[in-house]
Amino acid sequence: MVPGIETLQDPGADRPVAFARLAPPAPMLPALQAEVAALLGREWIAHVNQRDYRGGWDVLPLRCQRQHAQAHPVLQGFAIAGGDEWQDLPVLDQCPAIRDVLAGLHCPLRAARLMRLRPGAEILPHRDRDIELDDGQARLHVPVFTSPDVSFQVAGLPMAMAAGELWYFNAALEHAVRNDGRDDRIHLVVDCLANTWLHAAIAAGQPVYAPAN
Repeated sequence: MVPGIETLQDPGADRPVAFARLAPPAPMLPALQAEVAALLGREWIAHVNQRDYRGGWDVLPLRCQRQHAQAHPVLQGFAIAGGDEWQDLPVLDQCPAIRDVLAGLHCPLRAARLMRLRPGAEILPHRDRDIELDDGQARLHVPVFTSPDVSFQVAGLPMAMAAGELWYFNAALEHAVRNDGRDDRIHLVVDCLANTWLHAAIAAGQPVYAPAN
């Protein structure tokens, strides 16, 4: 539990927040999409948790633990548990729009990655138990390229995200994703520490609560 901050739950019920939209589509979305399109020729790394998905799911790391700054991209993209020192990778020097998005998050940043789900691919139901508000951590999503044919379910609830929006979702709850569209789905995914600013943003973002057990 974060000292001085209560876990966001539905008043009168033991139900944590499943997800919340924190911001409407960013005005820099076209610039953001252009930057990501320019990065498609780089080496993206297949997600290492192969039991959790079918089809193509890969990652381009943007921020990593300082100790892995010169390491293999697999460590930069997936060694994201723990650690107190994080830094931007050189690729962000070419991405002012992404840097602007990150600068607008008024909380301590940890990992930042572009995550791509190929057409026809699916992320199977799973939980990321090391990313919990109770432990002072959170995961944020900014869809860069997406479509109505992408299904994102959190605790059985549909989470419909439009390109350019900023969302929090509770990664410790069971979640699953399908891309039934014809194009890649690419999100900017940011792990951060959950401070007072983030808790206030979630509370103000019309949060949707997980179903009662």
